[in-house]
Amino acid sequence: MAFMDSEPQRIASPPGPGGSVVYFDGRSSRRRSVTLAFSDQLELHEPQIAAVRWPYADIRRADGPAGTLRLTCLTAPALARLEVRDAALAAELTARCTRLDENAPGRGVAAIVAWSLAAAVSIITVILFGVPLAADRLTPLVPQSFERRLGDVADGQVRIMFGNKVCNGAAGQAAFSKLVNALRDAAGLDPSVQTAVLATPIPNAFALPGGKVYLFNGLLARARDPDEIAGVLAHELGHLRHRDGTRNLIYNGGTSFLIGLLFGDVTGSGAMIFASRTLVTASYSREAEQGADDFSIEVMRKLGRPTKPMGELLFRVTGKQGDKGLSFLAGHPLTEDRLRHMTEASRPASGPPLLTGDEWQSLKTICKTAGAGKI
Repeated sequence: MAFMDSEPQRIASPPGPGGSVVYFDGRSSRRRSVTLAFSDQLELHEPQIAAVRWPYADIRRADGPAGTLRLTCLTAPALARLEVRDAALAAELTARCTRLDENAPGRGVAAIVAWSLAAAVSIITVILFGVPLAADRLTPLVPQSFERRLGDVADGQVRIMFGNKVCNGAAGQAAFSKLVNALRDAAGLDPSVQTAVLATPIPNAFALPGGKVYLFNGLLARARDPDEIAGVLAHELGHLRHRDGTRNLIYNGGTSFLIGLLFGDVTGSGAMIFASRTLVTASYSREAEQGADDFSIEVMRKLGRPTKPMGELLFRVTGKQGDKGLSFLAGHPLTEDRLRHMTEASRPASGPPLLTGDEWQSLKTICKTAGAGKI
């Protein structure tokens, strides 16, 4: 059957409701019976009214009841419809309208689903590869002044989470300052680094951007000698030197923002809340933790102290599987691997003890001798 006839091939609507062709012109709700003519375009004829022509390439299928071919036309009014119930006419139209199903019901949904999946895959790819790369590139560009402001924001979270209290026993504070100063000098950090012991039973320690290190009394209570605590503090100083807190903030903030976009949080408010809490409860990547451990080993060697005690403290706190709660090892490499690394890197003590026996006992009781004051 030729698609281009010299004269229109007019086909009248077969009699009876099953063979009628109904036309809605899109301007009124009146049902109009028409006959169809097939030429270079589809022609819709009714008595004493000019024929309506629909190009075959513009005709599309629309939703319709079973047994009815319902058509629209891209160049016709938006609400115009043609309803064909005759099977022969429907077959003829289907043969001539080669683009009939381009926007058929379900195809639009399929396209939306496909594009949504593609967007989700793109976002996940950016999270896995793009955000870490961006964090590594952007961290060195962050000014120290801005990093200190980030630390101040996180410090506010500390005050809320841990009751605004810091252990301040005089003798214990003197011993703690002596230990920190020795580590800071060996690490090559400036005196702006601030440290404090927080009155909380959680065995933890963390560093904030801008030069703040907190040691929890829960970790201090489990330590058996100054070298164990010194290794942990040197580890946290390593995070400061490598600016891991800022890098972690950029990574987690960017990740949470992208996840927010994926699930509809277009304002980014969730990202801001998540990023600020990340500064306090940060768990760094295994690479960052390994780098901080290596920094601790380097500092302890400069002081002539063994590195194995730090690994023993961590293993004592968490065991093989690690503590599931907020602990020093949250998100860190396996404890037994770190103990093995610290043991292999350890050397016999060649320098003087970092604290005397009396100073160590004063540090151990820093939260008991004079209570705790406001941060």
